[in-house]
Amino acid sequence: MNRRGVRLLLLCLVFTAAGLSCGDDGEPDNNENDGDNHWLVAGFRASRYGIEPFPNPVYWGEVSREMAGRFAGAEPGGVWIVGVFLDDGSCELNFPSPGGEYAKIAFGATDQNEAYLNWFDKNDVRVWLQVEPGAAEVATLIDLVLRRYGHHGSVAGIGIDVEWYRADTVADGQAVTDGEAAAWSELVRGYDPSYTLFFKHWLPEKMPPQYRTGLFFIDDSMALGSLAALVEEFGTWSEALAPAPVGFQFGYDEDRAWWGQLADPPGDIGRALRAAIDRTAGLFWVDFTIDELFPSAD
Repeated sequence: MNRRGVRLLLLCLVFTAAGLSCGDDGEPDNNENDGDNHWLVAGFRASRYGIEPFPNPVYWGEVSREMAGRFAGAEPGGVWIVGVFLDDGSCELNFPSPGGEYAKIAFGATDQNEAYLNWFDKNDVRVWLQVEPGAAEVATLIDLVLRRYGHHGSVAGIGIDVEWYRADTVADGQAVTDGEAAAWSELVRGYDPSYTLFFKHWLPEKMPPQYRTGLFFIDDSMALGSLAALVEEFGTWSEALAPAPVGFQFGYDEDRAWWGQLADPPGDIGRALRAAIDRTAGLFWVDFTIDELFPSAD
């Protein structure tokens, strides 16, 4: 199956989880998930501020393959951060401006993603392009990112870190409404119907209450005390956001006291989550400690 076919299969599964047929253009009816999740992407969270020096594409490919190799049927991939929150409430994108004026959006002088995405295209690594939106218009960020990178076969969709949505005025980010989720999901899927949109946070109440079409929800909770506590926390997230696929970021330094004692931290955590949460669709080790578990050959 070609890469577009794989992406369409993933989207079909997202729609099935939302109680829709693959050709249904209506609103989700929020039927219970059938508990049979068929797709899984395992790999990394990658940001320019999370690891220094920033590794080359081969490193990220090796990490994603090592992660995916721990779980039957998993594809290699990750969360690739292209926009970060600034102290003034703006979002800075790590590529040059296409021209024009964009409120609360700053741009980098050089493109920090193109070479990586080219490599991911050739080596079957799937990534969601994530932004920390701040006070910027999310729809504008989606357009800017997908107009620049939507031609890449490695792109699986867009991610919004809700912790940073209107974070200049709302503690821990402003909750996403059903109307916002619907508009943004439709915008993303307008670029490619196989794309998914993820929302990330640790509080379910920051997520849209009902809308689920084309969505994927990532929990990045930390400082949980034990593997059992992490599984319980992530299980609560999954239940609150049923029937959508769910993913998890882990490996934070705040949890090192317990994950550092595991024989195989990425594998042990991932297997525990899959055993407890049948809609697990993403397992991502964070860049803040990733080089300790996956040292570079350089």
